[in-house]
Amino acid sequence: MNIPYFSLSEQNNSLRAELNAAINSVLDSGAFCLGPEVDAFEKEFAAWNGSRHVLAVNSGTSALHLAALLLNIKPGDEVITTPFTFAATSWAISYVGAKPVYADIDPVTYNLDPAKIKAAITPKTKAILPVHLYGHPCDIEGILKIAAEHDLGIIEDAAQAHGATVSGKKVGNFAPLTAFSFYPTKNLGAVGEGGALVTGSDDLARRARALRNHGCYERYRHDEVGYNYRMEGLQGAALRVKLKYLDEFNRKRRALAFRYTEKLQGLPLTLPVELPNNRAAWHLYVIRAADRDALSRHLADRGIGSAVHYPIPLHLQKAYAHLGHQPGDFPVAEQIAREVLALPFYPEMPLEHVDIVSAAIRKFVTFSR
Repeated sequence: MNIPYFSLSEQNNSLRAELNAAINSVLDSGAFCLGPEVDAFEKEFAAWNGSRHVLAVNSGTSALHLAALLLNIKPGDEVITTPFTFAATSWAISYVGAKPVYADIDPVTYNLDPAKIKAAITPKTKAILPVHLYGHPCDIEGILKIAAEHDLGIIEDAAQAHGATVSGKKVGNFAPLTAFSFYPTKNLGAVGEGGALVTGSDDLARRARALRNHGCYERYRHDEVGYNYRMEGLQGAALRVKLKYLDEFNRKRRALAFRYTEKLQGLPLTLPVELPNNRAAWHLYVIRAADRDALSRHLADRGIGSAVHYPIPLHLQKAYAHLGHQPGDFPVAEQIAREVLALPFYPEMPLEHVDIVSAAIRKFVTFSR
């Protein structure tokens, strides 16, 4: 039996009639850049997330860049962030000419460790950019407290955390600015690229709307240099369809995650955990294994997919060699990067596949002892 790591086709096939109707309506209207479907999606996502303003853009990376611009982060500034995430988090800092300053991560959540953030603050620190990695909320309340104590800006990277909550409150409602991604593999995925910037500030929302549309507050009047970060009408239409099912998708992810945890208990692996007062979005189900690469090969030999997010921490990437970091600078992030393995996981995956994958892992562990 072949068990893919992820499947887009099953979800899109199940929604094909609705997606086709939505896309055809855009084709008929000709509203391909922003337009009524994007406007409607912004309102519907804001209502779903309990947020005041949602600005739909063409990617999560663009949303992060806009957030950095809105906080007036400039060359010479420093922004504290995690070395263990997708590169786009750091790109946003680099795009505005600032310096990414990394702090090590918590060994349980794999998110920024507040104690390490405090140690990284300097007179040049302008903001903190935490990530809710794999759909598990970071200690956003603790990070907000640090930011307030040191008068720092904060941007939430919720690219993988649609629907995650802290003390019953959805992520995207803590920091002044939050970036979401709608890349096709996300909990809420477009049929291409997409993202959103979320804010509770009327002033920030107004400027963000201009910046994403070539700096226009009104047509052909450019008050500042802007960007072409507009969401396409086709993506807005598709996201409106999928948003109706997002809570259901997340419930299915949760059931799969709990089944994995039940089946993998007792093995010499580190399993993901949901901290008290947190509710994860379960974007991925990621285990840690000391012999990760051998386990991945073992699964592949049996037709079972897996993936590594992320094998090389950002401080050791060639793109950031100029920062001068060396192996050992962030030991927790480096160890986790050597051990993490994401198992097959998507809402439409049958629970029986969890049992098959778990049995294969158990067999590997038995023969490895």
